[in-house]
Amino acid sequence: MSKKLFELHAEMCKVFSNPTRLEILNLLNNKELSVTEMIQNTNLSQANISQHLSIMKAKGIVASRRNGKNIYYKLTSPKIIKAFDIIREVLSERLAKGR
Repeated sequence: MSKKLFELHAEMCKVFSNPTRLEILNLLNNKELSVTEMIQNTNLSQANISQHLSIMKAKGIVASRRNGKNIYYKLTSPKIIKAFDIIREVLSERLAKGR
């Protein structure tokens, strides 16, 4: 594998190292949501959500579209959630074993 691929992988993993971004990814699992809908489903401010969405958009993890005053976000690939779910399963197993 090329060093560039490892660099891209590391950059994407940095995005996933933030609990707020993981919460947003979980919200976007198989659906498109507006920032307003994300605010309603979390205890996060509009500024906080927008900041994290901006980071994820810059890394190609989410895409956006505008409809009137609302901006809607969705994941760019369902494979992102597959990776997300695998990591969560491993961590759940560790927690169940008391580690």
